[in-house]
Amino acid sequence: MCGRFTVRTAPRVKLDGVRDSDLPFTASYNIAPTQEILVIADFGNGLELTKLVWGLIPARSSDGKRFINARAETIETKPSFNESFRLRRCLILADGFFEWKRSGKSKRPYYIRMTDESHFAFAGIWDSWGQEQTRTCAIVTTVTNKTLEPIHNRMPVIVPPESYRLWLDPRTDLNSLRKLLVPYPAATMSAHPVSSAVNSAQNNGPELIDREDSEIGTTLSLF
Repeated sequence: MCGRFTVRTAPRVKLDGVRDSDLPFTASYNIAPTQEILVIADFGNGLELTKLVWGLIPARSSDGKRFINARAETIETKPSFNESFRLRRCLILADGFFEWKRSGKSKRPYYIRMTDESHFAFAGIWDSWGQEQTRTCAIVTTVTNKTLEPIHNRMPVIVPPESYRLWLDPRTDLNSLRKLLVPYPAATMSAHPVSSAVNSAQNNGPELIDREDSEIGTTLSLF
């Protein structure tokens, strides 16, 4: 799963024609589910940079249950995700994310980013729910690459910049979309252990991504 990520500096996305609503930017080192996150999507008036709530509530939901991730292997068949996958895709902007390595009853957090520390975009899906038509989203996940393999068996799908328009275009055929639901090249990514302070969503500072080589694990509590 992907349960935490970062946007440390204002994203620079190489995608022409995106309307920027002059959103105020605040760096975040510990973005958690139910928070508003930066996305690019087309809601009917062209591509725009906006904010959605992380934790997808499908339009057909009767109880408002949230999904922070959608597995690539079942995204076409699960009723909660299949329509959004076909018609309502988005790019979720980030510059790093966290995963936890299990050791016995404890888990150790790791921070993963591009080796050049560049921004990137998760593959996302969105939907509107309730009378107020609240827009929410989820991150698509897939099997891991060699960089993350020692840490976790899942990772978020990262869309290559050259495929941004392909992912966002509602006319893209399913076969082309499936080809994007793969692990990002391992050679472009790095990972290092960090402090267990990231386990608490109340903590949000640059020290959370500092390397922490202590082998002491902690019981994981993300929410």
